[in-house]
Amino acid sequence: MVDDMPTAAPITTATPVVAGTPVVECRDVWKLFGARAKEGLAAVRREGLGKPELLERFDCVLGVAGATFTVAEGEIFCIMGLSGSGKSTLVRHINGLIEPTDGAVLIHGEDISRKPAAELRKLRAQHMGMVFQSFALLPDRCVLDNVAFGLELRGMARAEREQRAMAVLEQVQLTPWAYRLPAELSGGMQQRVGLARALAGDPEILLMDEPFGALDPLIRRQLQDQFLELSRKMRKTTIFITHDLDEAIRLGTRIAIMRDGALVQIGTPSEIVRKPKDAYVADFVSGLSRLKLLRASDVMRPLDKALSDGETRRWPRATVDSDLDTLVDLAAASDDPILVLGRNGHPEGVVDKRALLRGIQGKPSDG
Repeated sequence: MVDDMPTAAPITTATPVVAGTPVVECRDVWKLFGARAKEGLAAVRREGLGKPELLERFDCVLGVAGATFTVAEGEIFCIMGLSGSGKSTLVRHINGLIEPTDGAVLIHGEDISRKPAAELRKLRAQHMGMVFQSFALLPDRCVLDNVAFGLELRGMARAEREQRAMAVLEQVQLTPWAYRLPAELSGGMQQRVGLARALAGDPEILLMDEPFGALDPLIRRQLQDQFLELSRKMRKTTIFITHDLDEAIRLGTRIAIMRDGALVQIGTPSEIVRKPKDAYVADFVSGLSRLKLLRASDVMRPLDKALSDGETRRWPRATVDSDLDTLVDLAAASDDPILVLGRNGHPEGVVDKRALLRGIQGKPSDG
């Protein structure tokens, strides 16, 4: 078995995305499984039934409960929760594999439930790429043919699909193994083949359901790095399902936390950690270190405009995206405050030791 993984530069969190027109939108999506689903949903809305009562009275299982959210172009939207919380059920609504009991799923403003079956299949084939925990590679086909398989189903000529597949294999650094069989590759490499297959059709939307969940921690982290690098370059709109909060924090532009089919809280990684909506979310994030999560922009105070360039010239410098761990190193090496520069290189704020300590504690800055 070949075992190879390229070295990637450390990456801590996904690049922020400027809000824009939603690519994916869920509007009050409900899914109940069972013959009496409509009747059960009416009772849930009328009486506020929980999952046990719904099962007992109507023999229905609650999969998704009133999910409402939007995903902007280029965003990595992570949906996380414990097993059975409804994550995978929700993502299967987005590609139309499951129809909601009520509510709507829209792609660029169009309700996909209103599309004829042929148009829905075309939407999946041409605009969505899917990567799941199971690699599902064809064992008797080489890596190149596996990556090109979706293009083959579209009827693309062999030379064209192989050219496109080779280009994607280069992006995931698997070109030397193009003619190997999947069994000759390590698990991490096979998952990269799965990602390449999803990218080969140049989909606008990526749906990723626990794609790295079966891998050991080191390979998993390296694949996260590579995925983030690809995401920055290609700006795919991604919905990423995980049960791992560290992974969600590391990858997500925003995170949605699910419990019993409902979205409990949606926010940026910083918002989720600093301002958990309830005890359930607070318990989820209680063990996370803030040193790699919070940024200078989270703890800085405004810069006094009366300060001259001469007064701040010797101050250590950081950027708005510098994490607390970096700020601690700078503060330990100097008695001066830290000057925080914006992405344009201009001063935007200042972090002193008091603000830094309060940030580590998870308390708001006095400024």
